[in-house]
Amino acid sequence: MKTDDLISLLAEDAPVRSRLGPMLALALVGGLALSAVLLLATVGIRHDMAAAIETARVVFKIVVTLALAVTACGMVFRIGRPGAPMRPSALSLLIPFALLIAGVATELITVPESNWRAALMGRNAAFCVFFIPVLSLAPLAAFLSALRYSAPASPALAGGAAGLASAGLAAALYAWHCPDDSPLFLMTWYTAAVAVVTIAGSVAGSRLLRW
Repeated sequence: MKTDDLISLLAEDAPVRSRLGPMLALALVGGLALSAVLLLATVGIRHDMAAAIETARVVFKIVVTLALAVTACGMVFRIGRPGAPMRPSALSLLIPFALLIAGVATELITVPESNWRAALMGRNAAFCVFFIPVLSLAPLAAFLSALRYSAPASPALAGGAAGLASAGLAAALYAWHCPDDSPLFLMTWYTAAVAVVTIAGSVAGSRLLRW
């Protein structure tokens, strides 16, 4: 039997199709809840958030990370369904990317060049790269467990999507603690942390999601 034929048969498997949606939804809610509890039980929300949320930089950081979380989670919900078109989900990932590029461009125009390095390095770069992956662990494990009920055409790609979504959720949570608000910091260190989790998800998916 050809691979395409097998994928088509699996796509028509009603029990798998009916279970996957609820499983992924449960993974999303449960993983996000566990990560939120971990954040609040450890570092907590930044003490000046009530005032900081009124600044454009903080709002921008939250919007970009939420956009990544929403678009990447949308990809996960589609990638586990054989035959589902992935192009719309893939293109939607350009939204947070475009927002980030626009924010960085604005930062470079409005902030003196002498302050660029300080804005990029921030105060908690190492902790950001460490803690976002930590916050990603629960949703990544939950997504991978749910995707085992699916039949992705590419296990590595499905795992990478799960990693990207988990990192997006973690970044959206961490943004409420992070005292570094520059788009340059967001582009550099948040992106590095997201890349680490995405790669880890891809490696895990290639092993756990084989069928």
